[in-house]
Amino acid sequence: MPRLRGRASGDAKCVTRLQLTFDDGPDPVWTPRILEALRGARLRATFYVIAKRAAAHSTIVKRARAEGHAVELHCDVHIRHTELSPHEGREDTRRALGRLTALDVRPARWRTPWGVQADWTEGVAREHSLELCGWDVDTHDWRGDSAETMLAATGPSLRGDAVVLLHDGLGPGARRADCGETLRFVQLLGAEATA
Repeated sequence: MPRLRGRASGDAKCVTRLQLTFDDGPDPVWTPRILEALRGARLRATFYVIAKRAAAHSTIVKRARAEGHAVELHCDVHIRHTELSPHEGREDTRRALGRLTALDVRPARWRTPWGVQADWTEGVAREHSLELCGWDVDTHDWRGDSAETMLAATGPSLRGDAVVLLHDGLGPGARRADCGETLRFVQLLGAEATA
C-alpha cells in the first residue's frame, strides 16, 4: 500500500486530522459502507448532502449523526449556481433547508454543487447563517480512478488539517458506475490511521 508522503514516519495522527468530506449522498448502498469504513478507522467526516436524497434515506442521515459525523448542506437539486437565477437559488436553498430541518438537521456549513458560486450565493448564505466551504484536496473520485491512483495523486497534500473532497453518491457528471474505489480510498486512509 502506498504510504502518505509529507508526514513524519509513524505519524498516524496526520490521517486522523484530515477533514474528510463527502458530497452527493446519501446513497443507500455506498454511504452505509463508507460509514463502516470510517467507524473501523475511528475517523470522522462531514457529509454535504443533497436534501432530497437525505429525506429519502433519513435513517442513513440519523446513523451518520449518531456516529459523530457532521451533516451539512449541499443542495436540493444538484445544479451549478451560475445556471440558476437568484430566485431559483434562494428557492433551492429554502427547500433543502426545510427538508433537512424535518430530519432535525440544522446545517451551519454549505458546499455548493461543484463548488461553483454565483453573485447571489454569498447573500443567500448570509440570509441563512451558512458558512460557504470548499476543499483543499480533490481526489477526483468521480472519475472512477483506483483508490491507489487517487492516493498516489493526493498523497503529498494529505497532511495536517487538509479538507479532502470525496463523493458517497453518484452525482451529475460522474464517470463511474459506483463508489467502490472511494470506499477503498477511505479504507486505505483508515489503514494509515490505525498503523
